[in-house]
Amino acid sequence: MGREREAPQKPQQQQEEVVSYTVEQLVAVNPYNPDILPDLENYVNEQVSSLTYSLDANLCLLRLYQFEPERMSTQIVARILIKALMAMPAPDFGLCLFLIPERVQMEEQLKTLIVLSHYLETGRFRQFWDEVAKNRPIVEAVPGFEQAIQAYAIHLLSLTYQKVPRSMLAEAINIEGLSLDKFLEQQVSSCGWTLEKGHGQVQLVLPSNEFNHPELKKNTADSIPLEHVTRIFPILG
Repeated sequence: MGREREAPQKPQQQQEEVVSYTVEQLVAVNPYNPDILPDLENYVNEQVSSLTYSLDANLCLLRLYQFEPERMSTQIVARILIKALMAMPAPDFGLCLFLIPERVQMEEQLKTLIVLSHYLETGRFRQFWDEVAKNRPIVEAVPGFEQAIQAYAIHLLSLTYQKVPRSMLAEAINIEGLSLDKFLEQQVSSCGWTLEKGHGQVQLVLPSNEFNHPELKKNTADSIPLEHVTRIFPILG
């Protein structure tokens, strides 16, 4: 009987190449493999520490939690939701929440994040910051949270208003006094804001866009070349 041949061993470098997949590659190749769950949890923590974000990886982890509920980490889920809040106005928070069982949503810190999401979606910034002040340990676990929400608040104001009273901006971004003065200086110098003083108050004139100045929105009919219109007439005739 012939001797069985042993499979040739792979060089050490080649073995290392086999296992050195990125998290994104693992998610793309086999997103329903429960063995990658620890890698995805570590990746959430990496996103927090490195100020990065991957919605696809986080959604993949939440789906795996559905199949492995006993392995679910409420702390990791909370961090995913906080990162999703920081991505607003993208609809990431709702996408993540859809994959979280209702019993888990009843956890106290997750209930708080859901309330915060509601305040942001409805532009109720005063209530939002008041709630944040009462739950700082939850949101302070993720660096950059306040700055991301402030950017969202400014984005929302710029879509809605042509001019914003200083007091309204202060409430929306939760900055007052000298800190607000410094912030406004930066916005004026780098973002095209201007200050308008009069009647005892300061108003901020925001850059024009097609939302706060509807007349700038290009009419669809205006975008149809004349030669295309003339071609239609013979067909209609």
